[in-house]
Amino acid sequence: MGKKLKKEGEKITTSPEECEALRKAFSGPHGVEEKSMLEILVKCNPADLTTFRKNSPYIFLDDEYCFEKWDPFHMKSLEIKFLHFQRAVIQRTMHPWERDALLVRKSLEEKPPLYNLLIELACTRTSDEFLGARKAFQCLYSESVEEFVAVKVQGFQRRLLVALVSTYRYEGMQIDEAAIKLECQKLARAIKTDHRNEIENDDEVLRILTTRSKHHLKTIHKCYKEDYDSNLEEDLDDIQILRDTVNCLCAPPIYFSKILDTAMSICPAEQEMEALTRVIVTRTDVDMKDIAAEFDRKYGAPLIERIEAAALGNYRDFLVALVKRGMAN
Repeated sequence: MGKKLKKEGEKITTSPEECEALRKAFSGPHGVEEKSMLEILVKCNPADLTTFRKNSPYIFLDDEYCFEKWDPFHMKSLEIKFLHFQRAVIQRTMHPWERDALLVRKSLEEKPPLYNLLIELACTRTSDEFLGARKAFQCLYSESVEEFVAVKVQGFQRRLLVALVSTYRYEGMQIDEAAIKLECQKLARAIKTDHRNEIENDDEVLRILTTRSKHHLKTIHKCYKEDYDSNLEEDLDDIQILRDTVNCLCAPPIYFSKILDTAMSICPAEQEMEALTRVIVTRTDVDMKDIAAEFDRKYGAPLIERIEAAALGNYRDFLVALVKRGMAN
């Protein structure tokens, strides 16, 4: 027999509107609406909570013993949402070297591995910044980034990723126009073969992408567009790992705006949701103004408005404040 939960004479004190507000307070993909949640929960008596559970069938399940129990999926999801703000604060206050070292570790320990995250770290940081992350990685894990990647990855991906994390690129503006023209042609020939294996095994493609300065590569990117009436990254669309490499080296705002859009989609995966925090926290003081402009151009909506629609509570307010800070710099 089920136990009667409602006490004699107990009255409902919360309105249907408040119950709906409580559901919304923790039903978004990013964060929770702490203020309204606390105000309503403090006001609720046991009868209110029973009504709330019974009217929230997608959050609570009817048990055979006549009580409403949390859906395990939603309970786990809510626990993660409460952590969003905490993680954002920790990442913001962490030394960039330590933060990136932890992200390097995470990139290849996730299942499936996040090759794009490792590429992002190796290609969007300056040479000195990523060298610092490599030093922090050795301090934290007693192994080098290079050996960690080499053990975790196989085949073409290993060759590319080990080379990317090992390089210390020239950061100046001096370029060789003749070399740019020649290397643009080499990339075009490799791509036009239309054979994935040939591109992946082309040593010249690997050399160009993993050793040339970012300014040199951006000039190749421009040259390719002018000579072949096509974007280099679009012609590499079938090889995502090379496309991400080109975007991170030559057009970071395009790469990051796409990551943000995916993170704020209707049903993002957990890894995609975490990217919202990562991108905003790590790019606030770097190129947030460019990212926000590209996001607006590509998706037709201001980045801040999308964050306000997708996130809740302190987490939303923190991200919005960071974006505003970055856009003001």
